[in-house]
Amino acid sequence: MRSVVSFLTGGLMGSLLAISASAQGTRGGAPQPPQTAKAGAPFDMTGYWVSMVTEDWRFRMITPPKGDYAGVPLNEEGRRVADRWDPTRDEAAGEQCKSYGAGNIMRVPERLHITWDNDQTMKVETDAGMQTRLFYFGTPQGQGGTWQGISKASWEFDAGFGLPAERFDRGFGTQVRPQGGTLKVVTTGLRPGYLRKNGVPYSANTVVTEYFDRVTLPNGDVYLVVTMTVEDPMYLSQPYMTSTSFRKQADAARWNPTPCTSR
Repeated sequence: MRSVVSFLTGGLMGSLLAISASAQGTRGGAPQPPQTAKAGAPFDMTGYWVSMVTEDWRFRMITPPKGDYAGVPLNEEGRRVADRWDPTRDEAAGEQCKSYGAGNIMRVPERLHITWDNDQTMKVETDAGMQTRLFYFGTPQGQGGTWQGISKASWEFDAGFGLPAERFDRGFGTQVRPQGGTLKVVTTGLRPGYLRKNGVPYSANTVVTEYFDRVTLPNGDVYLVVTMTVEDPMYLSQPYMTSTSFRKQADAARWNPTPCTSR
């Protein structure tokens, strides 16, 4: 009996697949080109956003003293380099932007302006340090070796299902979940910089992986949650993970571009 059912089920499925293939071949002519990253976006990230500094206040709002790298899993070489931090030397070398690279820029208290540079490239501008990040959904451009490196982006559509709950719960409560999907960004090709303004280092071999999730609270406030993992075999003994929140702003009223500072 089971073999008969299997035969009938297999035959039915084969017929359905054949009908579907025939219908697709006769309907619409040539196959349609895939959606662009902009057209296929599961949520809208564009607009102005402001940092919500709800954790690590003393590391983010003020410059910590030399040698204060609590919470960062530095190895022995990383601690040695951090202990040699000298902002005067950075200024003399024209490297005031060392803490504004992709390894730390989303942790800087700031405002973001997010737009689409084209259908396959998202642009993120910061007023702090006047940095520009480009997230390439197509083939990345550039050779790297810059503060923002080369960022490869992709949409993921399984947000909230089987992914770590802490990605979404920090500061919002367990019932809050992102909308539609997640933006994943992997950045390489970085110019060496700082994970904190007081000289906590990351190297040119660093890989920064970020997930951007849009969250709407019951009161209507909209947030962008950025969960970041920094991996650096030169200076870190294990991945360094942070979660940072930005609240949506109505306009550019408080947009205030300011240059990088080393202190």
